[in-house]
Amino acid sequence: MALTDWSVPRLPACIPPRLDAAQRTVVDHTTGPLLVLAGPGTGKTTTLVESVAARIARGGDPARILVLTFSRKAAVELRDRMALRMGASRAPQATTFHSFCYALVRAHQDSTLFAEPLRLLSGPEQDVTVRELLAGEIDLERLGLAHVRWPDELRACLTTRGFADEVRAVLARSRELGLAPDALAAFARRIGRPDWGAAAAFLAEYLDVLDLQGVLDYAELVHRAVLLTARPEAAARLAGQYDAVYVDEYQDTDPAQVRLLRALAGDGRTLVAFGDPDQSIYAFRGADVNGILDFPQTFPRADGRPAPVEVLRVSRRSSAALLAATRLVTQRMPLTRLPADKVRAHRDLTPVREGGTRRGVHVPDTRHRAGQHRRHPPQGAPGGRRALERHGRPGAGRLPHDPHGPPSPHRRRRPPRHRRRRPAPAARTRRRAPADGTARGRHRGGGGAVRRRCHRGRRRGRWPAG
Repeated sequence: MALTDWSVPRLPACIPPRLDAAQRTVVDHTTGPLLVLAGPGTGKTTTLVESVAARIARGGDPARILVLTFSRKAAVELRDRMALRMGASRAPQATTFHSFCYALVRAHQDSTLFAEPLRLLSGPEQDVTVRELLAGEIDLERLGLAHVRWPDELRACLTTRGFADEVRAVLARSRELGLAPDALAAFARRIGRPDWGAAAAFLAEYLDVLDLQGVLDYAELVHRAVLLTARPEAAARLAGQYDAVYVDEYQDTDPAQVRLLRALAGDGRTLVAFGDPDQSIYAFRGADVNGILDFPQTFPRADGRPAPVEVLRVSRRSSAALLAATRLVTQRMPLTRLPADKVRAHRDLTPVREGGTRRGVHVPDTRHRAGQHRRHPPQGAPGGRRALERHGRPGAGRLPHDPHGPPSPHRRRRPPRHRRRRPAPAARTRRRAPADGTARGRHRGGGGAVRRRCHRGRRRGRWPAG
């Protein structure tokens, strides 16, 4: 067969999903900022993928579209879904905030200051670094070389893990807010907090140590990326690099990431953010719900009007009863800075199913009772491996046996050979000595056992006969 006769098989095209009216409105959005309020199960990821696909279908360049999210798992899932929907060669870049910031810092890295590529500190490594610096402050104070003056009531806590965690949190929040050591020290003097003044001096020392080691923590990475966007040449390059920026889970952003997005897609450029203010649960690691509440004012349109807000109103995951329960909880959580009608529609979702009832009772169980439950299931419940299971393990979490019920019709299976019980050593019969008083085998000084071993050795060819 000639080469021209070969036919390359094509993968079947991904069938576009059916979208409701609210999803279609988001997909048809072309220019300018847009905030999409999307609760769990409303098709948020599907709407994001279809929006990107529609933009590329209208002639958009995939290389000029950026999709940002927060976890590596979510970024991989977005890349896979966009590659399946549009093809791997036409899928745009989907990455995390920290990965994007690392690439930006590496692209503008000063070769005279860093001979090797920057390395990111993990959480445990940062904890060790902070604790070592705090422990060293005690020795430096004894020698009269300490630059950090902690208050007297805190000196006994310098070597504790809890104090190190608190200092680490102060350092991270300071960089997320864009505070330099001098700004933090001035703020501490203004409000009369000597402990924060000591934390500012410690922050300066901590940053010097990171620069000497050529490493960065995650908060410092985003902060330096924001500082790069303040340079005129870097800002002009970023402003013209992307035509549209999509952000997933926008309620998890911190102030530094919001400043980065203003450099990427501010001044009325296209920025589509998906989020749910009711799911903002990562405040302990810097997430600020004010980012999504202030989105319309932070990212206005080109004419100065606030950014529009759209709501995905159909819940495909939760039943009507569950949505009614969540509505009772969220009505006590006011969201005053977003349009009231949008907030009301966001919390009053329309279910696609009424939901059913659960058949079965979850009872905590132990391993030694699993076999009993498997052999004697309760009346009316499926027996054997079809009984109620937990975590996919047979016999775990089954319904308890009713001792007053009828006997089980299921026959007990014989255990495998290697698990069968053997008689106890005391119950085994012992070889008796002959009546004539002679001993055999091991009863005669072990000679019989030696002969048996020699015989086996000759039979296996280990020793010569005779």
